[in-house]
Amino acid sequence: MKTNYVLIDYENVRITGLTLLNGEHFRVWVFLGPDNTKLDTPLVLAMQEFRERAEYVTLSTRGTNALDFHIAYYLGKLAKEDPAGFFHIISKDKGFDPLIHHLKAKKISIARSMSIEAMPCFEPRKDPSVSRSKLSDEELFNVVIVDLIKRKMAQPRTSQKLLSTIRAACGTEIEASRIDTVYASLLKRRYIKVEGTKVTYDLPLEPKSKSPSQLQ
Repeated sequence: MKTNYVLIDYENVRITGLTLLNGEHFRVWVFLGPDNTKLDTPLVLAMQEFRERAEYVTLSTRGTNALDFHIAYYLGKLAKEDPAGFFHIISKDKGFDPLIHHLKAKKISIARSMSIEAMPCFEPRKDPSVSRSKLSDEELFNVVIVDLIKRKMAQPRTSQKLLSTIRAACGTEIEASRIDTVYASLLKRRYIKVEGTKVTYDLPLEPKSKSPSQLQ
């Protein structure tokens, strides 16, 4: 599996956690401007847990587009070291797009996303020719997590409706046993709590985010 390099523009996008990047194939850089003196506790704890897979890049001086230039520098350095990797810029700044277009022309895999959950690797597969049955259990789990986060107040409130929602997110071609595995993992990681038939949520990328173990 290719390494995914995630460069986060913290001046532009507030990230509260890194739960979806828990896999060993992710590497994370969080770029901080001089005014980013307070970080959310879940993010700090996640960065500590990632150890050598995560790094802060802190700017000590202000300047127009200074943080953007730093991201561009690290992006070029990493792309030279691992041209087969996939590079993600997490930012709402469209100023990165010409650089991204240029790198794609050089056959570099790269994308800009407005949030971690919007990264291409977490989006449901839209190509009907690509079967989701080829996704790993962890990839299916991430598809479901992203779908539930986007639903916000429309999240299913009963276990039966949740199972139907998981089925819709994963695709009708996925075996029932794998749907059950995703549901069981939501319970195991304590992202859902079921009392009778009622379901409540404590999803990642929310203030009470928890770091998951591997899907089993």
